[in-house]
Amino acid sequence: MNDERIDEQSAVAALAALAQPARLRIVRSLVGAGPAGLTPGALSATLGMPSSTLSFHLKELAHAGLVTPERDGRHLIYRPSIARMNDLLAYLVAHCCQGSDCGLAAGATHCTTC
Repeated sequence: MNDERIDEQSAVAALAALAQPARLRIVRSLVGAGPAGLTPGALSATLGMPSSTLSFHLKELAHAGLVTPERDGRHLIYRPSIARMNDLLAYLVAHCCQGSDCGLAAGATHCTTC
């Protein structure tokens, strides 16, 4: 866990980006696609979302650091920023158990001490 990676302002920005149903669906689709990512065309077809709407939401998610675009020739590939999401989760559970390390930030599925 590295609290310096995520501060309160960036945590709020990431959570605000996820607090919109279309963006949450986009992130879940990208997480499901894994490291291969998806093109905007594939995302648009999968989610049944117009490309202009998708583009707006992808821009917001990228600004929040939750997805990363990468150019591959003439195509853009969007991938989930798993490390950033893990940093956000670590930030959210950093004070579990009054600041004691109970394993949640290290990826445990539940806390056994609180």
